[in-house]
Parts: sequence; structure tokens; C-alpha cells
Amino acid sequence: MSGAHPPDASRTPGRFRTRERHISMQNLAPAINQARRGRTLRLAFLSAVVSLVASFAASAAPIPLFNIYRAEDGFTNAGISMAVVANSVGTIAALLVLGRLSNHLGRRLTAIASLGLLLLGCLLLLNVHDIGTLLAGRLLMGVGTGLASSSLTSYIVDTAPTRPEWLASVASSQGPMLGLTLGAIASGALVQFGPWPRDLIYLVCAGLLVLSAALIVISPETAEPTPGAWRSLLPRVRVPARVRHLLPVAAAVFLATWATGAFYQAFMPALVEDQLHTHSPLILGLVFAAYMAPSVLGAPLGGRFTSAAAQRIGMIIFLTGWIGIITAIAIGTLALFIAATIVAGSGQGIAISVATRGLLHDSTLADRAPIFSAIYLLCYSGAAFPSLISGELSNTFSLPQIALGYGGLAIVATLFTVLAARNPYTGTTRNSQHGELIKVIDRNT
Repeated sequence: MSGAHPPDASRTPGRFRTRERHISMQNLAPAINQARRGRTLRLAFLSAVVSLVASFAASAAPIPLFNIYRAEDGFTNAGISMAVVANSVGTIAALLVLGRLSNHLGRRLTAIASLGLLLLGCLLLLNVHDIGTLLAGRLLMGVGTGLASSSLTSYIVDTAPTRPEWLASVASSQGPMLGLTLGAIASGALVQFGPWPRDLIYLVCAGLLVLSAALIVISPETAEPTPGAWRSLLPRVRVPARVRHLLPVAAAVFLATWATGAFYQAFMPALVEDQLHTHSPLILGLVFAAYMAPSVLGAPLGGRFTSAAAQRIGMIIFLTGWIGIITAIAIGTLALFIAATIVAGSGQGIAISVATRGLLHDSTLADRAPIFSAIYLLCYSGAAFPSLISGELSNTFSLPQIALGYGGLAIVATLFTVLAARNPYTGTTRNSQHGELIKVIDRNT
């Protein structure tokens, strides 16, 4: 017969059909394994994002309660400011000592430990009637958020999809902002409308933290345990040499924007009540959220510009918002205060996410936890030290005068960013004629 015909499976001898099925299964196995790995990484990414958001939601829970503590327990503005300092100091200590622990014990174990510390903090804050209990609870939660900041953000970057490219930096840098937003709004609503106003939000946060821990338990590990966990506890902050030229401007961005967040935590409750004449805990939560929420929305906009340009734009918008905030305080207008807060929050979202992305540029798995430790060390230093100083000054100066001081910090940070912002390097090539090392600037970041 002329021509060849495809073999009929019904006529093919059994051993040939078996061989064909074996070859077919060999070809399918890598695709099946790849799909299964993709699903487990998506689960890990989702678990890490949910846990990071829940961690910072718990951290924001006390904010709408601060005026209740002032009215019912006699807490002062200086005492509330010290609570912010305690939270920041706990976070800084955790970052310095525990920041690299997830590289040795694995992301999952350290993440679960951070959620456990936050859970203990929530339970302690169920019985706040003196400043010592508030400070202890905030210190414990600070240690928890510090450990979460390094372990969960590294877990997010490990498991994030490769597309879109900005997803890892936005999720890791803006997850805390989203958590603070949701925590403040939920707390304000439950304090104003729910039963047990001093307790219910902490119980809700405790439930979310337990759920987050359960999700982490069923997620895969991305950093295999390695020796050296005890040595990693020696305080050390390391940023790879290839991105150290970005550090000064990144520090200015983190310090100024997180100082503003601490200002909103420490002084916004009293400011809204005394200067803007509202006593609603929900309004307090919404005002704080007005600073945090636009950060999440503003962050993806930074990907449309080069790294240096986006940081300049973000900080200019941030400063514009601060000008509006000071104006609103001066004339006593709540609507303008909220609008200006939204503007400032949008600007900080652009600047923070781009600064984070720059420092993560070409990072390896082992680099990420130390880099995030350095980032959050700068962030919480910006929250702690201005709060410590302004808390002491609150006994002498009025709240509008303290706000002017924070506005001055925003001016300095913005001017420095505009003058000194730089792009990350993408690589190096050698000029054979001159023997010079030519650094190629990344124009697409």
C-alpha cells in the first residue's frame, strides 16, 4: 500500500501502547509539578500578605481608643506618645536582633512566632487601666511587628508572581499601610457602635491572627533552615553594596513619612477632638486611614516613572499634603484636614514603594531579610525618635506648634530627595580603552 497511516490504538500491541503512555506521562509530569508548585506558591503569597495585613491591623487597633484612655483613665498626650515610642522601640529591637532569623529558621516558623507575640499583646491590652499596661502591650506588639516585618515581607518577595514586576515591592511595602488602615477603621467602628468598646477590637484581631497562623502552617517553606541562628542574633544591619548609593534618600523618605504616621497615632486623636471638634472614634479611625489608605493606591503609580523621578514626585506630593494639614489645623476645618491627609498619604505611597523597590533591586534570597530589616529599622526610627522628642515637648508646646515641627521635617526630607535621588544600577561593563568601570543606570525601574 502506498502512504502511511496513523496507527490505530485498538490494533497497537499492548507493549507499544504501554510505552506510549509512559512517554506521555513523562512529558506531562513536569507540567503537573510546575502547576502544583505554582498553586502552593500562590497559597504562600496569599498567606503572607494576609498575615502581614493582620499584623499591622492589630498594631493600629488601639488608636481610636486613645481618647477613651485619656477621658476614663487620665492618660496624657505625653503618655500616649510614649506608647507610640514603646511600640517603635520594640520593633527596632526585634529588627536588630531577630531580623535575620528567618534566613536560618525558615520563613514559616518566624512568621508564626511573630503572630504569637502580637496575639499576646492583644490579650494584654484587654485590661488597660494604667499607662504601664498600655506601654507593656505596645512594646510586646512592637516586637511582634518587627519580627513580622522581616519574616513576612521576605516571605512575600520569595513567593510573589514574576508578573507584574512591581507586585512584590508594593505588597511588601504597602501591606503594613493596608493593615493599619483596616485596623484603624474597624477599631473606630467597633468602639463607637459595637458592644464592649474597650475589648471587642482586640478579640477580633486575636481571631485574625489565629487564622493567619493557620494559613502559614499549611503554606510551603521557601527558606530552608540553615545553621547559624544564634550568630544571627548579634545585631547587624546589612545593605548590599550595589544599592548603598540609594540608602541616603531612602532613609529620608522612610524617616519623614513614618514620622508623620507616628504623629497621627500619637497626636491625631487629641488634635481631632481639641482642634477640629469631633469626639467620634470612627472619625478618628477614618482620619488615620485617610493617611494610610491612599498610600496603597499611590504605590503602583511609582512604576510609571524612573526610581529617582518617582521619589521626587512622591515627596513633593507628600509635602503639599503637609502644607494643607497645617493650614487645616490653623483654620479648624476637618474636611480640609482629611483632604490634605489623603494627598500626603498618596505621596508617601509613591515614595515608600519606589524606595523599597530600589533597595530590593537584584536582591538574592539571603539578601531580603537583612534589607527589610534595614528598611524597617529606618522606618521605625522615624516613628520613635520624633515621637519621643515631641512627647516631651507636648508639655510645653501646643499641638499646632508640634504639627509645624513635623511639617519642617517634611520640608527637609523633600528638598534632600529632590536634590539627591538616584536610580539603581543594572550592571557593570568595562571600557576597554580607558579601563574604567562604567555603571549603567536603570532607566526602566
